[in-house]
Amino acid sequence: MKPEKRWTLKPAEQDSVNQIFKALNIHPALCRILALRGVKDFDTSKAFFRPELSHLHDPYLMKGMDKAVQRITEAIEWNERVLIYGDYDVDGTTSVAVVYSFLRKQYKGQLEYYIPHRYREGYGVSKEGIEYAHANGFSLLITLDCGIKSAELIAYAQSLGIDVIVCDHHTPDETLPPALAILNPKQVDCPYPYKELSGCGIGFKLISALALRWNLPQEEVLQYLDLVATSIAADIVPIDGENRVLAFYGVKKVNENPSLGIKVLKEMAGVTRTLSVADLVFVIGPRVNAAGRMDDARKAVELFIEPDPEKIQALADALQSDNIDRKEVDKNITEEALALIQGNDAMTARKSTVLYQEHWHKGVVGIVASRLIDYYYRPTIVLTLSNDKVTGSARSVSGFNIYEAIHACRDLLENYGGHFYAAGMTMHPDNVHEFVEKFEEVVSQSIPPELLIPEIEIDAEILLTDIKPAFYNIIKQFEPFGPTNLRPVFITKRVYDYQGYSRVVKEQHIKFVVHQHKGVIIDGIGFGMADKFEVVQKGAFDIVYTLDENEFNGNTKLQMKVVDVRPSI
Repeated sequence: MKPEKRWTLKPAEQDSVNQIFKALNIHPALCRILALRGVKDFDTSKAFFRPELSHLHDPYLMKGMDKAVQRITEAIEWNERVLIYGDYDVDGTTSVAVVYSFLRKQYKGQLEYYIPHRYREGYGVSKEGIEYAHANGFSLLITLDCGIKSAELIAYAQSLGIDVIVCDHHTPDETLPPALAILNPKQVDCPYPYKELSGCGIGFKLISALALRWNLPQEEVLQYLDLVATSIAADIVPIDGENRVLAFYGVKKVNENPSLGIKVLKEMAGVTRTLSVADLVFVIGPRVNAAGRMDDARKAVELFIEPDPEKIQALADALQSDNIDRKEVDKNITEEALALIQGNDAMTARKSTVLYQEHWHKGVVGIVASRLIDYYYRPTIVLTLSNDKVTGSARSVSGFNIYEAIHACRDLLENYGGHFYAAGMTMHPDNVHEFVEKFEEVVSQSIPPELLIPEIEIDAEILLTDIKPAFYNIIKQFEPFGPTNLRPVFITKRVYDYQGYSRVVKEQHIKFVVHQHKGVIIDGIGFGMADKFEVVQKGAFDIVYTLDENEFNGNTKLQMKVVDVRPSI
């Protein structure tokens, strides 16, 4: 059984809610949700509901952009060899595809790309990659979605006569790499107004700046927005500010005029509906990511840069095969991991989960860590053996900085990195037991008890009578949904099962039919909630849900997607 959840109604500034209501005259619950998303008045609501490409910032506001553009322009003028270097995940491969494709159209000289192999080289800039560049005469290296933490390796590249432009969105260390130019709005002295671009977003700003310098039509840049949106979705960056504009127009392109690679992946997944950001996360993203997890991420780049439809289909087939393999490995390891915890009283009593098996596949340990949190809600690390070293991925619970907890164990580690909610590490096999105990000690001493109970954040309380097409049509205009602008979560109190129509389906889900006042009946679905059916049968209950549309036999009606229920007080 999955853990019980705590419900929290988000606090909203009532003056802002009132001001929005005066400006827009829409349902107070919708005004409340807008206030929670930073909307204050008519002008900010217009920018929220009607994103415009003109809202994008001047790329030359980014520190280092002038230098980067000048150096790339010189490389083309002097017919130098240029290597585009990117990470092996969705953000990295889309970044490389965007910048490589753009430059290939403008430069007929010697241009290549390089993706490090997850298992042979690891994350980020590798020594092998630099030596490949040197051995093959590349004088300019452009890193995408990596490089900001590779000071020593970039110094090595410079010592070999290779200029490096770093394009990265990860938080810099105090010591920056000695690159010719660094494009990263998170640099402390970078004046760029928006700080949360994806790695591909930084690449997009670079080609935007190049297009301005070279007097190219805007379409030469905008044609890559579907890949930018895919990176924003897959890398779980905030969908506000500039990212909201990029995601809005990127999703529009995905649905109206996608690149051949996206189009084939969409067809392969059998998706005929209009795609959302969630579909980019759960339908497109895993297929792109599977290449780097199971084999070689170059296939993902090739899918996006290849002009031949037949070759694209073959590449998509290969990604599909990798994804099927990934799902099978992921499922098997998750089952093994759960079996190690279940029935082990000492382990279930802990405040953290750290599991290690030598044979587990390195490419899916992060996914498995996330799945374990669904069952045992606490900071989780899954470790395996790779190249005689123990390596692993960490995932956290809401509100707990797992990077800092790992940092506190650094004396037992050979390498580590990451951020608040996700991290990776490498250690000697002899240190595993001590690391497990020390990590548990650190977590136990620092995590507040409430953070070990999963939280549902609720945007607004409404009545079932409020759920009307006009109400939902405004919610649809909140899209694209994602971090900082999640699909609104509602609570309705004291509802009842309608005449015993609610039922368990497929032994694990609940099909809801509920009412609150006479004549107001609404359907809902609660996935994996069969264990809560007794609450539904016993009388009045409170229900937490999001709203969506259910289409069946050509008819569309609103339904609740139920998140949780509990008896009414």
